[in-house]
Amino acid sequence: MPDSISRRQVLVAAGASALFSPLAARAQPATPAAPPNPGAGPWPDFPHNDPKLIAEVVGKSHVDEARVKELVTTHPQLVNAWWDWGFGDWESPLGAASHTGRRAIAEFLIERGARIDIFAAAMLGYTDVVKAFVVARPGIQRQLGPHGIPLLAHARAGGAQAKDTFDYLKSLGDAGNAPVAKQISPEEQQRFIGTYVTGDKRFEIKLNSNKSLVFAMEGESDRIIHWLGEGDFFPSGVPTARIAFDLTATPVTFTITAGPLTRRGARQ
Repeated sequence: MPDSISRRQVLVAAGASALFSPLAARAQPATPAAPPNPGAGPWPDFPHNDPKLIAEVVGKSHVDEARVKELVTTHPQLVNAWWDWGFGDWESPLGAASHTGRRAIAEFLIERGARIDIFAAAMLGYTDVVKAFVVARPGIQRQLGPHGIPLLAHARAGGAQAKDTFDYLKSLGDAGNAPVAKQISPEEQQRFIGTYVTGDKRFEIKLNSNKSLVFAMEGESDRIIHWLGEGDFFPSGVPTARIAFDLTATPVTFTITAGPLTRRGARQ
């Protein structure tokens, strides 16, 4: 090597030679692309599950065993999903099957991992389980299920297979208590019927087919509202929420509260 070539030039040349040698190319391969996953489907609400699927599985668990099996078999994570029907009236597939007496649906859901609770136990006639709940937490029999349905009603929905459970709960004297509401006359109902606006939301207070007042919003399930007197109501299943109308205002105004959450608006 000629004396005129410096040590630095030797190192640079050696590095360049290694960089472009076939051996170096093999030692530093390009990162391969991730292999395709042909089994993966779209997940638009990632990481959350599709609200439409949750609403469907809870809704169908009231009535449609075949569809529930199809949904949970395809989407096993739905077995413990919960749906808010409005104002905080939460319900799971098992909760829906329990208050409607759908034993086959409930048993299928439990087999697939649904978390059993006292309401399901009451409908299924698991008297010892219900008694254990009451012994462990006296007064739990007064708790309400989805839509404000009492525990005793769940046992009644279980029919003959839950008769012992029903008799036990009835003997407690307070397992069938429902939230207190007042009867409202047709004339009084008319004072609240109308279309209301709150910000970018619009809803109606109207009568359903059973002549009960309901809160109706497009894209949502109608919620029966129960009268407490004057201008005050609570939505079905959530006795802690309030819908308060001021009939003396022009136009009529309202305030909806659920804990610290508030919505105000007026009738159109």
